[in-house]
Amino acid sequence: MKSPFFHILLACSLCIAAIAGYGYWYTVIGDKSTAVANLESQIVAKNKTADHIASVRASLAEIADDEAIMQNYFVPETGVVAFITNLEGQGHTQGTAVNVNSVSMSSVGAQPTLTFSVTIKGTFDAVMRTVGAIEYSPYDLSISTFSFGHDDKNSWIANLGLVVGSVSASSTARTP
Repeated sequence: MKSPFFHILLACSLCIAAIAGYGYWYTVIGDKSTAVANLESQIVAKNKTADHIASVRASLAEIADDEAIMQNYFVPETGVVAFITNLEGQGHTQGTAVNVNSVSMSSVGAQPTLTFSVTIKGTFDAVMRTVGAIEYSPYDLSISTFSFGHDDKNSWIANLGLVVGSVSASSTARTP
């Protein structure tokens, strides 16, 4: 039989070995837990970034649609003839004769504009309705000059100076 001192010594050494092993594995697992927590925070950050990117892409798509809608309020350099045809059509609808006397390019600040000189002939009521239809048409348009007079017995004439917002041909041909 072995002495009780040997058993106590063996029990103490096993206890010290168990505590040392516990401390070692506690440190190893703690380091791994820290690494896992760092990876988890990186994953969360990447997911937030991906969500933000998706949100920005959706916003850009919505803004692109809004930009296309806003582009319709401006007359492109290549769409001057269509705009003049539209003016003449509005006059015809109201029962007046609309003549575009001149068109020129100008610029207000950085924004290019088109300046039109327009003559409208017809009855008083028709001329005024045509001026209103032109003024409230869906364009970036303002009347810079306006003169109104009596031409013949039942004929009136209005001379308008129109300033219409324009865009260059290159900016209207964007692709998303």
